[in-house]
Amino acid sequence: MTSEELKIEVEKALEEIRPFLQSDGGDISLLSIEDDKLVKVQLKGACVGCSVNQMTLKSGVEMTIKKYAPQIEQVINID
Repeated sequence: MTSEELKIEVEKALEEIRPFLQSDGGDISLLSIEDDKLVKVQLKGACVGCSVNQMTLKSGVEMTIKKYAPQIEQVINID
């Protein structure tokens, strides 16, 4: 998978999870993909400062991204 194809797959994953975040007043943006393994995102709105955002990031966002792009090893939030 090329870097551009990888970006498209990660964006598809974010589109899948975005409605769940928006229903709670939040959102998410893709900032970058490094070495085709590390995805940097930014949680927005109500997700910022939410006590469960790390759980959301790992069990929701990271799991969904890995479904679309299995080579991704980690997803981190950049404040």
